[in-house]
Amino acid sequence: MSESVTNTLTQRRPEANLNGFGAYDQLDQNKGSVKTTVNTYGETFVVPQFTIKEILDAIPAECYKRSYVKSFSYVARDLFFIGLFAYAAHAYLHLIPWVSLRVVAWIAYGFVQGLFGTGCWVLAHECGHGAFSDSKTVNDIVGWILHSALLVPYHSWRISHGKHHKATGNLQRDMVFVPKTKEEFFSVRNITEAAEDTPILTLWNVLLQQLFGWIMYLFTNVTGQKYPNRNKWAANHFLPSSPIFDKKDFMDIVISDIGILTTMTLIYLSIQKWGFSTVALYYIIPYLWVNHWLVFITYLQHSDPTLPHYDITEWNFARGAAATIDRDFGFIGKHIFHDIIETHVLHHFVSRIPFYNGRQGTEAIKKVLGEHYRRDDSNMVKALYKVARACQFVEGDNGVKMFRNFNNIGVAPKKGNRLSE
Repeated sequence: MSESVTNTLTQRRPEANLNGFGAYDQLDQNKGSVKTTVNTYGETFVVPQFTIKEILDAIPAECYKRSYVKSFSYVARDLFFIGLFAYAAHAYLHLIPWVSLRVVAWIAYGFVQGLFGTGCWVLAHECGHGAFSDSKTVNDIVGWILHSALLVPYHSWRISHGKHHKATGNLQRDMVFVPKTKEEFFSVRNITEAAEDTPILTLWNVLLQQLFGWIMYLFTNVTGQKYPNRNKWAANHFLPSSPIFDKKDFMDIVISDIGILTTMTLIYLSIQKWGFSTVALYYIIPYLWVNHWLVFITYLQHSDPTLPHYDITEWNFARGAAATIDRDFGFIGKHIFHDIIETHVLHHFVSRIPFYNGRQGTEAIKKVLGEHYRRDDSNMVKALYKVARACQFVEGDNGVKMFRNFNNIGVAPKKGNRLSE
């Protein structure tokens, strides 16, 4: 099992051999030289100097405690509401006499089921990190069932996601939402240069991202690392030969694929029995909502005008974990999405802390992080548009890179390319 560095940090004072990274001095490599840069808003950013040990020492021991009862109660609760809404839709929606109102009811059904489906996805995510229970077997069985039901290859995603946690914010090694450099931005945008500062293009790109981002990530590793010698379709989450994985991962990938094939078979049989439109209403539309929420959540966890990215020469684990941001999604975030939005910074420092202890752990690490703790309580839908406009690419010449854009938001990019002259 390939796990995140933080997956191994289940004690307050781990001593050494932290999942191949060695002891604290290796986790905190590149610590010492204080560097500064300027974020998108023109504010001075000082590269963090705190250590993993300082973070771990600040977290109360009880935060690490995982409860079978609590974890399974959340699974039961989410599945109960999914079943309840499906039953209500089957029993009552066809009784609505007005077509327009019936359409609205089905739209509402798809939206709500997508919320609880995302909640199940988050619980499977807990399993992948070992935060669900003390048993790896229980974690993998529950995670495989929940993720397979949502057409997510459980182990495949667990492995690539673990690598993301090991290298968050590292431009050369991170696995997802790796921002483009200015040169890379030009290479894909030169055809649409004339329109690239228009709000309509931003909205169009956001729509494409929300509709297809998750699927394209699974199939082509989009926003992840590039593998120049491989076809982009070869870098997917379904092939054991994918460059994302190691040879030792072969059986885990096969088991993940079996889960996907099982769900697809059930979908096919359901279509044969009840018709495509029925399956679309009860499953496919909620599934698309889940995909939307996954991209919405993860994009805004790792993209913000205040967040840095690092070259490998300046990166260390503590700096990368701090290059994330907590946000607030109100009732949905706390009670349905299981605080995955509100406690993400802590999650990147210690991913085995169960979500129901996340708020306590977050308050504890704030004292160490100080100004480097990032939280934005603004409306997340508005934040999605703001981030898409402001965070087009990164640049910087001291190993610390910040977001820049050609939309006249904040600090202008350096001159030297035709769109900035």
